[in-house]
Amino acid sequence: MKRISINSEIFRTITEHAMNELPDEACGLIAGKEEGDVRTVEKVYILTNLDHSSEHFSISPQEQLEAVKDIRANGLKLLGNWHSHPASPSRPSAEDIRLAFDKNMSYLILSLMDKNKPVLNSFHIENGAFAREEIEITEE
Repeated sequence: MKRISINSEIFRTITEHAMNELPDEACGLIAGKEEGDVRTVEKVYILTNLDHSSEHFSISPQEQLEAVKDIRANGLKLLGNWHSHPASPSRPSAEDIRLAFDKNMSYLILSLMDKNKPVLNSFHIENGAFAREEIEITEE
């Protein structure tokens, strides 16, 4: 099982964007380095939720393509995606599981149920099942 290391600055960036997008879900990609079972997030991509919905998201294909080009240009690896749950727990919904097409990605979910204490978890999703990945938020 993978372990995710994310610094507090990136966590703040994701959280602030997700709060600004309320009541809609926010979304994006994460990129960085992978050594053994540790994935270190070095860059977060803030992308547009084309659905403008509080219950699901669709990432802009053009923005996703631009992000992937930037990831490659910077010698990073696409590690996965992230999205927020404005009013539900930090765990995959049935739709999240159904739409998780790549078993090699990490799926980060930020719950904003308690706006004063956002909860970020990471998941491995494969064949309709999910398992929590260990996540560590480090100081910058």
